[in-house]
Amino acid sequence: MSETSRLPSMEDIKAQARRLRDALASQGSPVTHSKSLELIAAQYGFRDWNTLHARLGNRPPPRLQVGDHASGLYLGKPFRGRVVSLQRMNGSDDVVRVAFDFDEPVNVSKFESFDVFRKRVVCTLGPDGRTVEKTSDGAPHLQLA
Repeated sequence: MSETSRLPSMEDIKAQARRLRDALASQGSPVTHSKSLELIAAQYGFRDWNTLHARLGNRPPPRLQVGDHASGLYLGKPFRGRVVSLQRMNGSDDVVRVAFDFDEPVNVSKFESFDVFRKRVVCTLGPDGRTVEKTSDGAPHLQLA
């Protein structure tokens, strides 16, 4: 198992740094958030936060398989669902076309006057677990947690 595959997600690392900062502050040894990130990086054996951050950003793509359960955000709304089909694009492991069947329909409307529910979506995921497709404001259509 490689060093990178044992690392938690970026969100988990940042949450650990927040908890460390809060714990140290409660014991009378306050540190900045930057310092807590540096301490967490050292805990995982990295020289500094920038090195750990770069390693997390260079992770291989998530290895989804048909039947896997997944969660994340779809058009800014949380979802949980199951992978119902999967296709590698252009023979590459970096980009995959995935169909998700959500456990519960997701209301993607931004208006209170009507609802637009999605139960099954098909998207193209890049190596970072985010869709290649973007909304008009530049956010990915779907991102895995």
